[in-house]
Amino acid sequence: MTEEEVKKRIEELREEIRRHDYLYYVLAQPEISDYEYDMLLRELKELEEKYPQFITPDSPTQRVGGQPTKEFPPFKHEIPMLSLDNAYSYEELDEFHSRVVKLLGYEPEYIVEPKIDGVAVALIYRDGIFYKGATRGDGHTGDEITQNLKTIKSIPLKLFYSPEDKEFLNIEVRGEVYMSKKIFQELNRKREEEGLTTFANPRNACAGTLKLQDPAEVARRKLDIFIHTVPKKISDRYDSDYDVMLKLRDLGFKIIEGMKLCKSMEEVKEYCALWEKKKESVDFPMDGMVIKVNRFSEREKLGATLKSPRWAIAYKYPPEQAITKLIDITVNVGRTGVLTPTAILEPVFISGTKVSRATLHNMDEIRRKDVKIGDYVVVEKAGEIIPQVVRVVKERRTGKEKDFQMPERCPVCGGKVVKLPEEVAYRCINRNCPAQLKRAIIHFASRDAMDIEGLGESLTEQLVDKGLVKWLPDIYYLTVDKLASLERMGEKSASNIIESVEKSKKRPFYRLLYGIGIRYVGIKASELLAEHFQSMDRLMRASIEELQSVEGIGEVMARSIYEFFRDPENVKMIEEFKKIGLNMQVEKVEGPLKGKTFVFTGSLERFTRKEAAELVKSLGGSVASSVSKKVDFVVVGESPGSKYEKALKLGIKLLNEKEFIELLKKYGAL
Repeated sequence: MTEEEVKKRIEELREEIRRHDYLYYVLAQPEISDYEYDMLLRELKELEEKYPQFITPDSPTQRVGGQPTKEFPPFKHEIPMLSLDNAYSYEELDEFHSRVVKLLGYEPEYIVEPKIDGVAVALIYRDGIFYKGATRGDGHTGDEITQNLKTIKSIPLKLFYSPEDKEFLNIEVRGEVYMSKKIFQELNRKREEEGLTTFANPRNACAGTLKLQDPAEVARRKLDIFIHTVPKKISDRYDSDYDVMLKLRDLGFKIIEGMKLCKSMEEVKEYCALWEKKKESVDFPMDGMVIKVNRFSEREKLGATLKSPRWAIAYKYPPEQAITKLIDITVNVGRTGVLTPTAILEPVFISGTKVSRATLHNMDEIRRKDVKIGDYVVVEKAGEIIPQVVRVVKERRTGKEKDFQMPERCPVCGGKVVKLPEEVAYRCINRNCPAQLKRAIIHFASRDAMDIEGLGESLTEQLVDKGLVKWLPDIYYLTVDKLASLERMGEKSASNIIESVEKSKKRPFYRLLYGIGIRYVGIKASELLAEHFQSMDRLMRASIEELQSVEGIGEVMARSIYEFFRDPENVKMIEEFKKIGLNMQVEKVEGPLKGKTFVFTGSLERFTRKEAAELVKSLGGSVASSVSKKVDFVVVGESPGSKYEKALKLGIKLLNEKEFIELLKKYGAL
């Protein structure tokens, strides 16, 4: 193809991909399979890789790009993002309506829509291209988070416009970024498995995600957005906000679900009542309805106070609560030994489901709310999902209620419970506690760690409860006969698991390091530590200062690693793993890339960075985390960062993904 033909094909692919993004993420009406979509995106990436002069910021390939930022620049809103006044009853809605009618002299039309419980943002478009995005902040100045917002696939990077849409090419739209209930539950489940603090509700999870400095991590959280407002009149052709919203949908925006044009306040209230019954069935978090005067000319007449527009109000649904008796407080033990108190309740229905348990978080929370066993308590679902105790009904106390004390001994193993001065949590310090052991086994067998297929939660429960696994090394002494004797476990399944256990002995050193579950040490830190120290013995001897010298290892993590290897039980476990034959060092592979060091920057299409690194190591090469004169090759993926710039300055040989693949094929790694 000529360059002109390439440019034309790139534009065709971009338009086709944008159309399918719109059908899938905005209208939920996909026309092609995921595979067909991936093939279109792959073709576009390959062409842009070969002809980088044609890459533009609005290309679908540029959604997740760039290196993590150190801070978000401030963004001053041209038109302040005011907050809405709240109404908590129909009487207050009637009062709002009366004020509007008094100022206008007649009854207006209203737009009524669900109030999404998320994070308010502004999106700026220049010549139909997404230019900048920012949070609300204090209403006058927010944070510019353009790269994070680009990861949200329902935000169009380029609008579907035609010549008659010229007034929409340079616009600002506002909306609510949110995390769906399903994604929220998945995120909390994963954080719990990793021993991390869970989020209280979807809004907190969404806000926390948008504050992350790494767009790639934001993309993994799968945020979404509803567009609901333009801050000023677009043109004389469009005085109706309702018509503007429909036009925005045609241009590629995902507008607010459930938007309705109402002719009277009675119709508004009927619609609010309808959604109060419906709100449990939708996957987005909402806490009420927003009522807005429809016409921009009327909004201009109504104006605003210093804090809120006079033409809109939020009708907040009262959180569904119930009063029930707190029968007992039990304690759950997590993988890191943290004891979490849980309220056992007389069953009560809230938001359509039966609730018999509620989190109490920690002892500080119990003391703050003055919760006692036997109390009557008010319970509600935080974010319509997680039941929690809101407050105690102290008027109903009889004097027979009992204070709760965190146990001095672990309720599962009887081990000592301690509370460190810098933490709110109480911990069981017995590493062989069955509750901790179960979580530790699941973590050890997980895909990023030792990848033992079939060793999941159900099997782990039986292995620990029947005494077949009393510490992690016991996994490697399991037999087909032992496994086949367990419930729902035939000889074939048992054989497959034993085979997977055997395969895990060959996993790289860094995956074992991640699998043993050192507090605060994730998969990325494990790779850094393995690369720096090269062996378990060297790592175990390292001082706190030496650990902190590793790029990406902070003081808290360094101290945790140091203390882990000063525990005799942990040292004993490592010695047992050595006898079993697990990899205790970075393997020195003799191969054609021996002595060659690679660095990766940007995202690769065919491999994860971890997979690419392992392929290099399989050929005898090594992988570094930063660019220096000692580096031989820098593999440049999509949206490279500062490493690319540094490699250019140092004159290091650059490889695009295609060239990297050809190199691997040349030496037989593919």
